[in-house]
Amino acid sequence: MTASRSMDKRGRRRIAIAAAGVAAVAVALVVLIVRPWGARDAATGAVTSGARTGAPAGASVGLRGGARAGAPLPADLAELVAFLRGKYGKHIASAYVQIQMIEKLMRHFQEKNPAGWQADLLAAVRAAFPERADEIAAILQHRLDYEAWLDSNRDRLKGLGERERRDALWEERKRLFGEQAADEIWSSDRKNRAIADGLAEIDARRDGTVGDRLAQYKEAILETHQENADAYLQNHRQEALSRFLTLESVQRELAALPPEQRSAALRDVRKGLGLDEAALGRWDTLDRERDGRWEVGRKYMAERAALAKQYTGDALEPHLQELRARYFGAEAGTIADEEASGFFRFEQPRKYGVN
Repeated sequence: MTASRSMDKRGRRRIAIAAAGVAAVAVALVVLIVRPWGARDAATGAVTSGARTGAPAGASVGLRGGARAGAPLPADLAELVAFLRGKYGKHIASAYVQIQMIEKLMRHFQEKNPAGWQADLLAAVRAAFPERADEIAAILQHRLDYEAWLDSNRDRLKGLGERERRDALWEERKRLFGEQAADEIWSSDRKNRAIADGLAEIDARRDGTVGDRLAQYKEAILETHQENADAYLQNHRQEALSRFLTLESVQRELAALPPEQRSAALRDVRKGLGLDEAALGRWDTLDRERDGRWEVGRKYMAERAALAKQYTGDALEPHLQELRARYFGAEAGTIADEEASGFFRFEQPRKYGVN
């Protein structure tokens, strides 16, 4: 009974996660179309919201306005300059760092001065990094032009396939920013594309075991991230595991294995991607719990199908209530609500190592 209750609670969470996942996909598509670079903090890599320009397509960005050369800086600008130098100064030659600084400054000055934010931004840039002012102004102009292009091409991009959309975005990025700067600004996106392409190649293989596919996956990670491969796995281990385990080819091979061999294969995958013995033990326990829940669900659905052959309409429901109470106890009501909405959790695809 305890396992059944645990199953039901986790099931509700799966429903919520699934709904959130659908919403996240929709949001991700909008972000891809509107602002694909994602505005990541240069120090942490955390995604932040981008700033809107409010500028017409092709608007020119110069270095006029703001504080005059040699004039005393206002206190708030002096503090801002000190902040910019401290946060970005060490790597200000990087196009990636420049675009992150621009994003932050755009949000800051658009809130303070919506009508004159560009002049204020460039004045702060000139005060903080006079030797880089023209270069950063050019990056800002490219950023404005890129957003204008995205706005005018949004419908066309939405109508493209994933690969065609990626190619169109990259061509425009390279045209505006130059290939080297574009590769630097969208480095994370480029690496994610490389891993995704590697996974697609792995999934298309007609031969090989789960272990063979894992070895190819690790090679793709090493080739993409090189000396930072270990750090990438350290920071994205669960994501790396999920991306591999959800491949159709991997799931197909896991499903074909006897339970003991499947458990061993899952452990090998997790160990191969760097999990320690304590984590491997926790995953082993969770796998057994999941297997138990799915077995309960299999038996429930078999009995439910048999009842549906014997009874129909109003005559069926009392028998289903008794069956749900027997399998799921106090949580039977949740199962009934799910089924009334047309959702049958045990008819959902089983993904070994994932659910």
